[in-house]
Amino acid sequence: MTSAATTPNGNGRGASPPRVVLTGGPGGGKTTAADLFRREIGERVTIVPEAATMLFTGGFPRPSEPAAIRSAQCAIYHVQRNLEDIQAARFPDRLLLCDRGTVDGGAYWPDGSDEFFSSVGTSLDAELDRYDAVIFFETAARGGHGFESENRFRTESHQQAIELDSRLRALWQGHPRFTLIPHAESFFRKMTMGLGILESVVAQLAPSSDER
Repeated sequence: MTSAATTPNGNGRGASPPRVVLTGGPGGGKTTAADLFRREIGERVTIVPEAATMLFTGGFPRPSEPAAIRSAQCAIYHVQRNLEDIQAARFPDRLLLCDRGTVDGGAYWPDGSDEFFSSVGTSLDAELDRYDAVIFFETAARGGHGFESENRFRTESHQQAIELDSRLRALWQGHPRFTLIPHAESFFRKMTMGLGILESVVAQLAPSSDER
């Protein structure tokens, strides 16, 4: 984990706007943080919604069979990439705040992350390089708390949430600008901490009014 600066657009995407990923295990608060931050910041950022939730809400099956999980995660990966590219084209002068990113699929893949990246024709390093910063919201399950959500597609058990949190963190923490928002007894305090870090990251990465 580091606070070393990352230069906007210094990751091989050319003139694409900077991208910040909000990720973490189930019940970490990332989606809540993204929505709160969008309300506070306004037109300086735009949200890239979570591809998996969009697909599942639209009727896409959430399977449990390994072969079906592989197909679902491949679909989610490609939808996520294209959602990011759509928002980048629509809002070239805004920072993209991504609710999860393309790396996440590696944590869900039945055969491990290496097989996931190989299956979709990429690598962990290449996917990490798509993003300028990563803010990781640790699951509330780490503190022995429930992680109830309005998202009915969140079906993980307490232990599954912790295991998924660990796999996700192992993948994302190699990013040079990775920040962990640990579980806190107070959800309000956790959100306050997360929003403060988001504000700092956006201040460094978002295009200034002179660049718009």
